[in-house]
Amino acid sequence: MSLLKAFVNAFRVPDLRKKILFTLLIIAVYRLGAHIPTPGIDVQAAQRIAAAGRQGGALAFINLFSGGALTQMAIFALGIMPYITSSIIMQLLTVVIPKLEAWSKEGETGRKKITQWTRYLTVVLAVLQSTGIAFLFRNGGAQLGLPPDIQLIPNFTVPNVALIVLSLTAGTALIMWLGELITQRGIGNGMSILIFTSIVSTLPAEGDAIRRAQGLGTFLIVCAIGLVIIVAIVTIEQGQRRIPVQYAKRVVGRRMYGGSSTYLPLKVNQAGVIPIIFASSVLYIPTLLQNVIQSRSVQSFIDNNIVNPAAIAHNVIFGLMIVFFTYFYTAITFNPVDTADNMKKYGGFIPGIRPGRQTAEHLDRILTRITLPGALFIAAIALLPNIFLATQGINNLPFGGTSILITVGVTLETMKQIESQLTMRHYEGFLK
Repeated sequence: MSLLKAFVNAFRVPDLRKKILFTLLIIAVYRLGAHIPTPGIDVQAAQRIAAAGRQGGALAFINLFSGGALTQMAIFALGIMPYITSSIIMQLLTVVIPKLEAWSKEGETGRKKITQWTRYLTVVLAVLQSTGIAFLFRNGGAQLGLPPDIQLIPNFTVPNVALIVLSLTAGTALIMWLGELITQRGIGNGMSILIFTSIVSTLPAEGDAIRRAQGLGTFLIVCAIGLVIIVAIVTIEQGQRRIPVQYAKRVVGRRMYGGSSTYLPLKVNQAGVIPIIFASSVLYIPTLLQNVIQSRSVQSFIDNNIVNPAAIAHNVIFGLMIVFFTYFYTAITFNPVDTADNMKKYGGFIPGIRPGRQTAEHLDRILTRITLPGALFIAAIALLPNIFLATQGINNLPFGGTSILITVGVTLETMKQIESQLTMRHYEGFLK
């Protein structure tokens, strides 16, 4: 009841109501573009591939973030994946390139520069990905394990391929603009909301496929497991270690500052869903090498052990890589030395710990310990669909893996944003 009351209160505020309706309008435009076919594509062949619904590796991620538009070869086929990839690359380069690191410390001006270069890189990645997908889908049936008579691009000429690449790249640029519109004029988190929309749009079809293939009983069991997973994800996403911080009193002029007590929150899942994306991208490299290595024994080994989601070797490697990339990305995004220096600069200290190097070592030790359960949890959630595939033969699990992790995370973040605006107007929010 409190959730419904919060929705009613949100629509009572005129400016908040306009933001919500504007966001819904952008989502409708986004979903429309996911069904408009790309020029030069055989629509019937695309429908046959979409009905089969067999993707793997990096293609599964692109199709996930495009809401199924990839298998239909719509103008939004690439989805938001190029922007996500470029954002991750820019975030990694910020640590390596001094110029980008200086921009990140310049405040709003520096962030605008980084955002602009992220857009440029997104367009470059969109061109590369759309070109690769055009060649991949030239004989789409054979590449995706479908009958080889499926020809998505019947007229494979340079002008036609250039038109397809231009259309897919323009679609990615349009998605990027729509996401920024939601961030600026909507309820915020534009890119995340578009990803959320893409994932949620595929859940009913996947659930119906399980019901028809496995029966109503299995479908209800999967739904019950999904509810348990959602509760677990919410618990982990909200979980944090609060480090007490005490600020000493300082006299500046005639005023006294500081003397307050606060805490430094360290999240259990500091890396979010990024490790899963990294690990899946790396696991897709052997698939690309199959076209280069003309050895049947090597290709058979890759197909049966590395690429096959039901194989034990695939799941072990995938899980270990997720744990590794969780620690790797956490180390990049959170710097204990900088945090300790900032605390020392403003007169803050952790009770019982000396400021400076000992504080940094203390934070690093705590972060290393709390990251392990978060990494293991992310790996378990990511491997859940593979376990169902190996044991139950369920190919598309609606409540598992990256999809539900992103969905719950975006939902929590959006609820917090709307709640903060409701609290400013003395209304009761979602999380009360």
